[in-house]
Amino acid sequence: MNEKGNILFSGVGGQGILLASEITAYGLLSAGYDAKKSEVHGMAQRGGSVTAQLRYGKKVYSPLIEPGCVDIQMAFEMMEAVRYLPYLHKGSKVIVNTQRILPPSVATGKAVYPENVLDHLLARDIVVVPVDAFLLAREVGEVKTANVVMVGALSAFLPVDPAVFEGIIRTRVPERFREVNIQAFLAGRKVSQ
Repeated sequence: MNEKGNILFSGVGGQGILLASEITAYGLLSAGYDAKKSEVHGMAQRGGSVTAQLRYGKKVYSPLIEPGCVDIQMAFEMMEAVRYLPYLHKGSKVIVNTQRILPPSVATGKAVYPENVLDHLLARDIVVVPVDAFLLAREVGEVKTANVVMVGALSAFLPVDPAVFEGIIRTRVPERFREVNIQAFLAGRKVSQ
């Protein structure tokens, strides 16, 4: 666990990336770190690419991460992990949701979704942590918690006590969804331990 780091969240609209980055940022702030976050929504409402960049440390001046400087990528969809490979460096960690979301070009038959995306990632000089976030979310009773499953997986690599994240979930998630989100967080954390 590092006392500073750069985290890139990537995925497509509707996956809860912004909430996941918010929970992570508030967790780091609560643990005493300076944290800055930037978001790019793009064509989120149409299933387009969504990213959030988060930097933390003793003092952070900008949320933007240069290519080659991402320590941890949180890829909520496999192709989005590949899209941002230029941002990684040797030894970067990629926590990747194994869920496949077909882009419109694939759904309409104009393109083909590659079959070997995970193998392509594993062949790189990076640490790959595959997470079936959708399955784990279904197991806790709510598929919409896949984003929090991913935060749980990420939490094992951050210098923040898991109880801090649970507290953030309790304050940032509507009451009727709190307990299932905490269960999702704990299920994701088990994957990375």
